[in-house]
Amino acid sequence: MPAYMIVTARISDPQAFRAYAERAARLVAQFGGRYLVLGAAPQALEGASADAGAKWVISEWPDVASARRFWDSAEYAEVKRLRDGTGQFEVRLLEGPAPAALSTDRST
Repeated sequence: MPAYMIVTARISDPQAFRAYAERAARLVAQFGGRYLVLGAAPQALEGASADAGAKWVISEWPDVASARRFWDSAEYAEVKRLRDGTGQFEVRLLEGPAPAALSTDRST
């Protein structure tokens, strides 16, 4: 079942962050992930949001194990240090069926 890594980023030093982002993107591909959303600003449609000024990144992975291999890798640990001092980040990982696997017809 696919997994999705969701990052909420509040970047305070865009120039320094760029070095991290470029190297991290190569590792995401190397470990089997792909970006679905890259640096989008969310629009709150309902409820209070603490995400004002934040950008979101959503990547899709073949499964949780693939995403964890990336996240826990020595390669990513090295690249992640480039992110230090460039902003505030929240990272979540969730598992769920791909949208094409969902069906509105529950009769089967």
